[in-house]
Amino acid sequence: MASACKVYTRKRRVLTADDLKHLIVDDAHGLLYCYVPKVACTNWKRVMMVLTSQGKHKDPALIPANEAHIATNLRTLSEFSTSEINYRLRNYLKFIFVREPFERLVSAYRNKFTRTYNTAFHKRYGTKIIERHRRDPSLEALEHGDDVTFEEFLYYLVDPQTQREEPFNEHWERVHSLCHPCIVQYDIVGKYETLEEDANYLLQLIGVGDYIKFPSSSKTTRTTDGMAAEFFKGIQRFYQRRLFNLYKMDFLLFNYSIPHYLQIH
Repeated sequence: MASACKVYTRKRRVLTADDLKHLIVDDAHGLLYCYVPKVACTNWKRVMMVLTSQGKHKDPALIPANEAHIATNLRTLSEFSTSEINYRLRNYLKFIFVREPFERLVSAYRNKFTRTYNTAFHKRYGTKIIERHRRDPSLEALEHGDDVTFEEFLYYLVDPQTQREEPFNEHWERVHSLCHPCIVQYDIVGKYETLEEDANYLLQLIGVGDYIKFPSSSKTTRTTDGMAAEFFKGIQRFYQRRLFNLYKMDFLLFNYSIPHYLQIH
């Protein structure tokens, strides 16, 4: 990771409060966890709620998913003063969980654009994507934004206008932009691909492994490499290359190889 940071980041910059919004603080166990959406972050937030609740919660699996995402249930590093931030960055165990970047991207697309219940995402992003990247969209599609194709989603991501307007949504923002691994020195980088093993190792390491179990996730709907390959099948080489360049830093930093299905050479 250090070598990738050296090559691809120019001078080190100072972290702002905005950079620290994804770092969840557990003062009781001296932990900092940077959460990455679509990388088991609901279950990790549940675990962090158990760790920080002083006995109120005992079993992460019993915490409803929506409760894990209520901002006030967990404290983030951005809420502390500069000296408190620096103290925690120096002294706490810092960890992060990462995932193969394109599997995470396909997972985000499937969750946010193909599920009927995600109307807020359809309205907020879907309508804009269809308006910009679909030829002759129907009035219904423009109004509901609920039938965005994967290809249209990718056009939106690589469109320079998108990034000029606002930062990416956290579900498809690059991990290096959410968690700043070139500035924050993480002690443990867990992988989604070995999630249960890595999670249990971490819980043992901090001394809670005997009474806190990491919730096991449902494997049935999980986005896999084969599924990602299917989604990329119809995407032109030009756009595959542009997209890879967009997420290249995450591939390099976390040691993921270029997906076999990509045609970028």
